[in-house]
Amino acid sequence: MFKDTKAFSGYSVDDTARAKAFYSDILDIKTKEGEMGILELHINGNNPIILYHKPNHKPATFTVLNFPVSDVEKAVQQLKDKGVVFETYDFENLKTDADNIFRGGGPKIAWFKDPYGNILSVLEE
Repeated sequence: MFKDTKAFSGYSVDDTARAKAFYSDILDIKTKEGEMGILELHINGNNPIILYHKPNHKPATFTVLNFPVSDVEKAVQQLKDKGVVFETYDFENLKTDADNIFRGGGPKIAWFKDPYGNILSVLEE
């Protein structure tokens, strides 16, 4: 039924103008302002991801967007150089190291938040 649809994802922010600055200037993603105040994120090979204004926005408590990269350490450092703060986790099965990278099995991954508290990640392909 849906196997041939061009699905897309979206999540809320409380200020799409500020979101545009973060996603375009810090993450270097092509953005486009759409109808009704929607901000589109255009990532190579995918349908746009939409960010929409929600006055009573509450950040997601889970990862809403993952960015596969070839070198997690390099991506983390580049984002830190731009002022991005990475999450530190210290749970039994989820511990990040001094570089804020999880190396406990599976792909190396590091999590950070957008200015609205939504959780994003970079993970090694």
